[in-house]
Amino acid sequence: MALGTVTAASYELRFDTGRVCLDLLATTHPVERLGSVEVLRAWITGSGLVPAGTALTHADASWPVAFRELRGWLAPLVRGRPAPGVPSYDRALARINELARAAPPVPRAVPGEDGVLVRRLDGPPGRAALLAAVARDAVELLTDPVALGSLRQCEGDNCPIVYLDTSRGRRRRWCSSEICGNRERVARHRRRAALARA
Repeated sequence: MALGTVTAASYELRFDTGRVCLDLLATTHPVERLGSVEVLRAWITGSGLVPAGTALTHADASWPVAFRELRGWLAPLVRGRPAPGVPSYDRALARINELARAAPPVPRAVPGEDGVLVRRLDGPPGRAALLAAVARDAVELLTDPVALGSLRQCEGDNCPIVYLDTSRGRRRRWCSSEICGNRERVARHRRRAALARA
């Protein structure tokens, strides 16, 4: 799925983890991001689950609750990754598999205004279909040994974001060089300046 772009108007949502399911996990940091239907709509579009311009007016207050619940089931599977047989792991995996059973939104290729083919959905996407798309992304991640080996926890202070490290040499340290990486560089500079003054 295509990764969306983020703007201030989209509530500072982030789409830089490398996977839609990991982008959903990132909506807890630094505060809860999925607190309203409006913000969830922006996240659904920004994550690439639906093409830009897709009407999500039918989304109601149950949608953010369902996406936060899915996020809660994803967390123990991705963060720390305990072995099967641990009850919390087994419950989370069963729930993800259950959510993945629903049919995801059906894309179609249709001519755009300029005649170039664009992606549209075959109808308004339902909540179950969108949850299924995220759950299927999680299933793909969890069953791909290469992707699992590329999962990293951000080294930034108090940053819980997990991302896919696809950098050359697999040496990425932060979820975002501009956010956590910049904070670390500023902190390092301050420590050196303090040592120089002392």
